[in-house]
Amino acid sequence: MNRMDGKIAFISGGARGLGAATARMMAECGASVVIGDLLDEAGAQTVADIRAKGGKALYTHLDVTGEDSWRNAVKAGVDAFGGLDVLVNNAGIFFMKSTEEMTLADWRRMSAVNLDGVFLGTKTALPHLKARAAKAPVGGAIVNLSSIAGIIGGANFSAYHMSKGGVRLYTKACALEFAPYRIRVNSIHPGLIETDMGRQVVREAAPAMGSDNAARSLFVQSHPIGRIGEPADIANGVVFLASDEAAFMTGTELVVDGGWTAQ
Repeated sequence: MNRMDGKIAFISGGARGLGAATARMMAECGASVVIGDLLDEAGAQTVADIRAKGGKALYTHLDVTGEDSWRNAVKAGVDAFGGLDVLVNNAGIFFMKSTEEMTLADWRRMSAVNLDGVFLGTKTALPHLKARAAKAPVGGAIVNLSSIAGIIGGANFSAYHMSKGGVRLYTKACALEFAPYRIRVNSIHPGLIETDMGRQVVREAAPAMGSDNAARSLFVQSHPIGRIGEPADIANGVVFLASDEAAFMTGTELVVDGGWTAQ
């Protein structure tokens, strides 16, 4: 028996990167997967890849900053597969700006995607998660994508740190609130990962470090394990937290960072 047999999972921002890697792995582990994203072409391709390997998947358009968009996307998934066991709040954005150069619009944009998106996803999915959790052997699960930036600080990333720190504490609050419904809520905290967003981090840091190669080298050195992470490193953690193997874990954070925050 696969570790996610019979589960129905919704993944925001699942068209590419960490979300796509998680969707593929969950499908391989037996879950029916709903991918919500703004990137319609990439999302459709990810679903096609999953189906080609015998998995069950659906793509639906989703703007995580819009309440109606969340309602429509979750409804599409519930209508297709019959309910919801797992929510992965994965969608997020990144940019590097100092507090002095940042505008209020920049701050609000970061908050809208990285914080409002998590709240709206949680609120919208909750009734469906509760319904299935009441009958499931160990209940349901929410996994929120935070970051090591939600644990430690850093210069010129203040809005990103704010948003990911907010996700970390919102996770703990929801874990306590949803425990009576048998819904576990945990956050996962990646280091730098080899995705489009990870490469964006390197590019935006490069001017201060002289070149892309210099920035990349410094980021590699910042991970004591000696490399930048791969999407599968995070997908493995998300699948674990979403599975019944993590039945006694809630309100905590899983740090997958190659040792960065141990220093």
